[in-house]
Amino acid sequence: MNVSTQPLGLPTTTPPAAPHHHPGATVWLTGLPSAGKTTIASAAAGILRSRGLRVEVLDGDEIRTFLSAGLGFSREDRHTNVQRIGYVADLLARNGVIVLVPVIAPYTDSRETVRSRHEATGTPYLEIHVATPVEVCSERDVKGLYAKQAAGELKGLTGVDDPYEPPVAPDLRLDTQSLTVEKSVTAVIDLLAERGLV
Repeated sequence: MNVSTQPLGLPTTTPPAAPHHHPGATVWLTGLPSAGKTTIASAAAGILRSRGLRVEVLDGDEIRTFLSAGLGFSREDRHTNVQRIGYVADLLARNGVIVLVPVIAPYTDSRETVRSRHEATGTPYLEIHVATPVEVCSERDVKGLYAKQAAGELKGLTGVDDPYEPPVAPDLRLDTQSLTVEKSVTAVIDLLAERGLV
């Protein structure tokens, strides 16, 4: 067999430098329903995107619709839901995405399992407690859940008749009763900057 090589006519100029690979991270915002988690996450995502960063928001309601359909609200199902979200967040973050996760995640053991997964893969993980009192959440009642619970139409509402275990030592605690959305978002972005993630 006679093999000959021919020049391919490829350009000889130096290829452009690869874009700077920015580290990803998971930022988990935990708190009661209507605490302001999604509002803060969405606003922070907008600012980070405007800086040219790759950002995703994993909204709890959307995840339940598309990834965790069929799961209920038992302790086991809630744990499974949080683990699924944690897996997706870790996968995205390992690939240079800043992942904002505004999900209740009511149980300490569920959150710690997600943190451990991130530690095992070397992926930065920040836990932010959106520490809004249940009375304030009930007044906001963005989805009408507190009204339904009060009317006896809903059982198992986190923080009312189902437990919420607040983080003991989060990376950041936001008291949204006294902080504006803007100040809360600034605190989140400042935390990312302090950790060298933005």
